Amino acid sequence: MEKMFKGKVVCVALNDSEQRQVMAGQFNEPPYKAPPTQPVLYFKPRNTWNNESEAVAWPADSDEFVVGASLAVIIGQTCNRVSQQQALEYVEGVALLHDFSLPETSYYRPDIKGKCLDGSATLSSPVTLSDVGELSDLVVTTMVNGQPVQQLPLSRLYWDVPALLERISHIMTLETGDIIAVGFAGERVALQPYDKVSSTVNKPSSVGDATRSAPSISLQNTVGGQYA
Repeated sequence: MEKMFKGKVVCVALNDSEQRQVMAGQFNEPPYKAPPTQPVLYFKPRNTWNNESEAVAWPADSDEFVVGASLAVIIGQTCNRVSQQQALEYVEGVALLHDFSLPETSYYRPDIKGKCLDGSATLSSPVTLSDVGELSDLVVTTMVNGQPVQQLPLSRLYWDVPALLERISHIMTLETGDIIAVGFAGERVALQPYDKVSSTVNKPSSVGDATRSAPSISLQNTVGGQYA
């Protein structure tokens, strides 16, 4: 698999079960008065695609910039209206995606301007599905300047990967090379100019203690200087 964006990049918001619990009160406020019943989606269009080696530019006219990391599922063949039971047959591999953006003001209606900043999406080298094993065993960890700031066990996803592929493939046809960023941990991480952001995907060791196996997927980016 090539390390590059090819097709649609679909991101899933509000897929962290803990975040949904924290926001339960907000969900029940007008006008919706209920939590989302379907995945909340937004896109990272072509202008957002960036390389790991290139600095991510600080947004113009903004004092705030945030980042989230997600496991990225890479579609291996045309996928339309598939069932959960068949969904993983359409996945070629997985990678890590960093989504840099302005802070969210409404999860129900992701901010197009804030999510579509030039060069604000980066992708790691991919690995095959068989290389990582059971997806629900994986943990996405994000660090800023070497300090852990966020962690998302994929067992915490409100909709797991097969459930997401079933729902999304009933909304749109997924093509070879399309990417689904399956979920981000809670609130995004606030950044400062020149921060170094790194994320890994790993899983607990087979011995069942706190020791974790060496990460097989990693992604690192540097934030550029603040806009003058």
